[in-house]
Amino acid sequence: MHPLFATVVFGLAAALSWGSGDFSGGLASRRTHVASAVLADYGVGFLLLVTLALIVREPVPNPSDILWGATAGVAGVFGLLVFYSALSKGNMGIAAPISAVLTATLPVLFSAFTVGLPSLLQLGGFVLALLAVGLISRPERAKGLPQGIWLAVLAGCGFGCFFILISRVHPGATFWPLAVARLSSVLVLLLMRLFQRAPRPSLLPVRAVIPLVILAGILDATGNAFFVLAAHSGRLDVAAILSSLYPAATVLLAALVLRERVRGIQAAGIILALLAIPLISA
Repeated sequence: MHPLFATVVFGLAAALSWGSGDFSGGLASRRTHVASAVLADYGVGFLLLVTLALIVREPVPNPSDILWGATAGVAGVFGLLVFYSALSKGNMGIAAPISAVLTATLPVLFSAFTVGLPSLLQLGGFVLALLAVGLISRPERAKGLPQGIWLAVLAGCGFGCFFILISRVHPGATFWPLAVARLSSVLVLLLMRLFQRAPRPSLLPVRAVIPLVILAGILDATGNAFFVLAAHSGRLDVAAILSSLYPAATVLLAALVLRERVRGIQAAGIILALLAIPLISA
């Protein structure tokens, strides 16, 4: 398989997995505590990644890959916590594109410093991304910012850092570094719960949302594996941009299942955000 074609296929597969997983996780977080949903999500992902590593007999990673995986896990769990909070408090169709633009932009900037400067089309994508954030943050007939918008911004920064850190693992190392990332994320969540003042949320989500959480964990871990494969087969910025198309799946599922409607200036902002992603990848 041609490297560029592999990057495109794996990147789009990651986008589809993440978008569907974010919808499932966001829906679950509306019915149970966010920390419980994320902890169960990551626990399921950890078990799945360890199982896959054993099935394909992937070699045990070296210390540097373990370190990259652990630090990526910390960034990723921060991003997912605030992202689920944004989805539970705000509109999925608004929070998802905002976080996606920032998630895509940070790896592109990193690649610009490590590989080379972006093209004029990529710079045009940056401008569209900034305009999109401005439009989405000013809804029609509403005062102030949409609820959850700044949580979406923080989530995008966390996800972008995860992209950069996990891409530093050596080629051929996929499932074990991701499993380490999931383990470090779970440990962070448990430490946060340990120092949290009462009342503490349950470690497990309510029974009614367990199927949604399991589905979210499987899809999220699968998306991570596809992203690492995309990053190893081509450029980081291209892999990150294609993977960041995941809001398309989230927005589509939110419209079909929840009947969410986005109007006027917010719709224009979402369109600009989705147009910015392929421009940045040019």
